[in-house]
Amino acid sequence: MEYAVSILLSGISLGGQFALIAIGYTMVYGILRLINFAHGDVFMVAGLMGIYLSASLPFYISLPLVIVVTVLLGFVIERVAYAPLRSAPRMSVMISAIGVSYLLQNVATYVTGGQPMTYPELPLLYDTVKVAGTPTKWAVLLTPVLVVILVLALTTLINRTKIGMAMRAVSKDFEISRLMGIKINSVISVTFIIGSALAAIGSMLFFTNYQGIYPTVGAMPGLKAFVAAVFGGIGSIPGAVIGALIIGIAETIIKGLPSAWDVSVFSDAFTFALLIVVLVFKPTGLFGEKATDKV
Repeated sequence: MEYAVSILLSGISLGGQFALIAIGYTMVYGILRLINFAHGDVFMVAGLMGIYLSASLPFYISLPLVIVVTVLLGFVIERVAYAPLRSAPRMSVMISAIGVSYLLQNVATYVTGGQPMTYPELPLLYDTVKVAGTPTKWAVLLTPVLVVILVLALTTLINRTKIGMAMRAVSKDFEISRLMGIKINSVISVTFIIGSALAAIGSMLFFTNYQGIYPTVGAMPGLKAFVAAVFGGIGSIPGAVIGALIIGIAETIIKGLPSAWDVSVFSDAFTFALLIVVLVFKPTGLFGEKATDKV
């Protein structure tokens, strides 16, 4: 029983952390039809910022500052790498995204010397508490609560505010929204800001459990978050969250199987195999809608 509770809590926590990254992917794609391949590396940079800033500043200052710096990074990436290519073919924008990804990894390698670094033990998040007799970090318990709060806040923003209405309009028709006077660049910048802020929060929770940080550490969580977004139906925020939770729980279950079975090495492969199966039967994902290309 204790083992089952531990696996379930860890899976939900991991899925919630993937969800915070996946929302950034799905929001950017919903508006720009762009897969922001640099998003996982923004997540990595947020982790490094957490190490450097917490080494010289109190946690109550360094953690909000991590979010601010990550938001600025996301804003700069959008303005420098994507905005000039607004009317360019999608392939050009995708190549630019890949270029930004490698640039961030190379800068991180230069700054850290390529050596793995250890994330600090954040107050409260790193502390343990017993749940059904199982020692569990507070980060594991707080992650799903925080994800629900953030998703509800984001849903309210999108459905009840002017900027949210503008986001929905742009996601439906980019050119008509421009003709109606919507400030496209401002809407896109806000989208990147929100996605980067969620990635920064996700990094604090993720690296509390997996403390090793190196320049390419954001690649696999970022890729799994992208898979979660596609799995749930890219462009759908609830779909991204549900897809991430399914992937997180499935991965944790596989890693928790008896060592005699020796199947833990397939935990990553299972994520992509599951995606293939879903897309074969439902190409738009679980909550995706069919889109009609206009001629």
